[in-house]
Amino acid sequence: MGEYFTLFIGAVLINNFVLTRFLGLCIFFGVSKNLDASLGMGVAVTSVMVVSSVMTWLVYTFALVPFGLKFLQTPVFVLLIACSVQLLEMIIKKHSPALYNMWGIYLMLIAANCIVFGLPVINAAEGFGLVKSVVNSFGSGAGFALAIVLMASLREKLQYANVPKTLDGLGISFILAGMLALAFLGFSGMIS
Repeated sequence: MGEYFTLFIGAVLINNFVLTRFLGLCIFFGVSKNLDASLGMGVAVTSVMVVSSVMTWLVYTFALVPFGLKFLQTPVFVLLIACSVQLLEMIIKKHSPALYNMWGIYLMLIAANCIVFGLPVINAAEGFGLVKSVVNSFGSGAGFALAIVLMASLREKLQYANVPKTLDGLGISFILAGMLALAFLGFSGMIS
């Protein structure tokens, strides 16, 4: 049990894709203008990561490896991730049209997000079993959600601050992201 907890905490804080590996920044900067949209996007990315990791692990373990087709890993993973994002899009469009409209193009960007693709590749490269893949996926998704919610909270607070005109918008957002990344760098020695 301790091994899974360590893997989860490591994925959330120490190996945070956004703030320590600098992946998935398009959605991070695009959606983090609004706290509600950011929270929803964090949940959406987490669910896509978990579902696609389970799907890719099953296909990798029971089809690609036994038949010597590991060289097809990239196109197969991309196809499975695109299917899971399409499923999520249909569910969100039906049950929450307001959220669907709020996310706009960023919902489809989940399919092309390097975090969502990189995670199953990392799980396969590390030789994680199904449970470890799910724990790593959930932790990575929670880390993404934590990062985007923190950023959205700070950006909403900045709307009431006197930010110099030259830094307004993405300029101050890049500075905030750098400060958050420095804060998360402090977790780097926590787990050896």
